[in-house]
Amino acid sequence: MATMNATLTDAWLTLKYLLDARAATRGGAGAIAARQRRRLQDLIAHARAHSPYFAEAYRHLPDGVSDLTALPVTTKRALMARFDDWSTDRAVTWRAVSEFIADPANIGADFLGRYAVWTTSGTTGEPAVLVHDRRSLAVTIGVGAVRVLPDRQTLWKLMRRGARTAGVYVTGGHFLAYSMTTRRLRERPWTRRSLRVVSALDPLDRIVAQLDAFRPTILGGYPSVLKQLAGEQRAGRLHLDPVLVTAGGEALSDEARAFISEAFGAPVTSPYACSEAGMIAAECAERWQHVNADWIVLEPVDADHRPTPPGEQSHSTLLTYLGNRLQPILRYELGDRVIARPDPCPCGNPAPAFRVEGRTNDVLRFRAEGGSVREVLPLAIGSCFDEARVGRFQLVQTAPEALSVRLEPQAGPEAWAEASRGLRAFLDRQGLANVEVLRAAEPPAAERSSGKFRQIFALPGASEPAAADPRA
Repeated sequence: MATMNATLTDAWLTLKYLLDARAATRGGAGAIAARQRRRLQDLIAHARAHSPYFAEAYRHLPDGVSDLTALPVTTKRALMARFDDWSTDRAVTWRAVSEFIADPANIGADFLGRYAVWTTSGTTGEPAVLVHDRRSLAVTIGVGAVRVLPDRQTLWKLMRRGARTAGVYVTGGHFLAYSMTTRRLRERPWTRRSLRVVSALDPLDRIVAQLDAFRPTILGGYPSVLKQLAGEQRAGRLHLDPVLVTAGGEALSDEARAFISEAFGAPVTSPYACSEAGMIAAECAERWQHVNADWIVLEPVDADHRPTPPGEQSHSTLLTYLGNRLQPILRYELGDRVIARPDPCPCGNPAPAFRVEGRTNDVLRFRAEGGSVREVLPLAIGSCFDEARVGRFQLVQTAPEALSVRLEPQAGPEAWAEASRGLRAFLDRQGLANVEVLRAAEPPAAERSSGKFRQIFALPGASEPAAADPRA
């Protein structure tokens, strides 16, 4: 009975925020801005009153402050270091959350019976654990249902053919996409016929076989995964006919979008999301990301956290998410580089529009025994470190059969042993037992030319050439 009551409450909250998002969109820029102001004032006051971290950070600010730019910037490292003080619920402690996420059986389950937990290593290589309250979950689902709707033609095709959704994601951890899907399957077991997760950690031939058996009408995954699958489709080894393809978690280039869309004969959309705030923005027909500005504030900034003018690429982005009162996200350095549109978008959406550079990790191409080329996806290999607790890390392919691991100096022998075991097991499953894994002498570092940190990349000439284009 308690589970049923909780499910009904969640459904009511989701409907509430779905209807509110629809009303905000119809009300235009003024309605969106009014909601943002009201929710921002409420979150600042709540954080000051209930989060020891923010009470300390804001102690010199006047009462009732509502100017976002007056607030100090927060970072992933600072919040994780003060995890217990960051939370507005004293029962949410690092010790309790760590015990919860250590058990894979808890993926998609409620922490303390009322919260969702998502983990990420992030593009900076610094791990984070995010705990979301029921309101935040309802906002994520409800607002997403309104803002990510496909065009009428695509929607009609889905209604005629049935919305069977398959997502190819990194599994085995409390990652956003996998955790949300697992949560839905836990709460609604009957959806197993129409909802499937295929592990991006599996070898490519196994992924292809599972997708062929399921025949999804909506195919989701990371751009690097979808590009691989598009190659399999062109080569005749995959036989899908999706209505819609959704790409997320990595940067989607125009070239990759065109290749994927042509291979599957379906439009490709790319929502902008993160574990800290769920869905940040939805892509329009003009390929701009329109921020859910009734719940999200994005600030493009330079290296000194000063505003970047519209039309210019930012050094970083500050995120404020107004939906989660448990772990407030206020002027949080997200790290993505964006360009804010300087004029109204032709699509007619009044919400602020951005282009996102996003994550720029490489697909690694190793030479396997026998001379074949095996591609390794960055999010898949990076997931080997999510349970290792090594702090910041960097994977650098130095040769066709060699991988160098950069760790912080404080990561001792035990942390390295745990990380290398997980990495070794992953490579072995990919048929890459011949690849040598070494710990580098140098720590993780940003590129000298751009100042940007890339977590997973190949040195020039170290990666094997890509397989021939099936169109050739």
